[in-house]
Amino acid sequence: MLEVAPDLIGATFLVDGVGGIIVEVEAYHHTEPAAHSFRGPTPRNQVMFGPPGFAYVYRSYGIHWCVNFVCEAEGSASAVLIRAIEPTLGVDEMRRRRRLEDVRALCSGPGKLTEAMGITIAHNGMALDGTPIELFARSGAVEVVEGVRIGITKAVELPWRYGLKGSRYLSKPFAPSSRA
Repeated sequence: MLEVAPDLIGATFLVDGVGGIIVEVEAYHHTEPAAHSFRGPTPRNQVMFGPPGFAYVYRSYGIHWCVNFVCEAEGSASAVLIRAIEPTLGVDEMRRRRRLEDVRALCSGPGKLTEAMGITIAHNGMALDGTPIELFARSGAVEVVEGVRIGITKAVELPWRYGLKGSRYLSKPFAPSSRA
């Protein structure tokens, strides 16, 4: 999970051909209390306990969907939350879905990107290597910054948030002390 998360920065993530370049993620491991899998399997988090390479989608605060990539061996229940992307494909469709013109703000947060990309609970448990979800590895080197996760109240000290250095599409800037 800690190897996969920074490797996702610069990868291309599409749903039905709409999406872009992943610029920010957060890692969650079953051994720490911020992970949905910390207390064991439930109907909601069951996908996290399965094999890697699948989407785990859940509703956050009863308001918006969030998408995670399951990334460790079956039973590990560890995943990476996709926090932000740089929109590159299907931008007009994303603008329509979000009723927003500012391309920088379309996918600069986990709920924003799922709305823009049309991700719902229907995508929960879908493979990341087919249709409608497609994930393509980055093709070149990128500079990745890391810092503490945001928007949580447990295990906040863990430096498991990763982002594309200098990206204008992050959900929130990294603290100046973040490591590059």
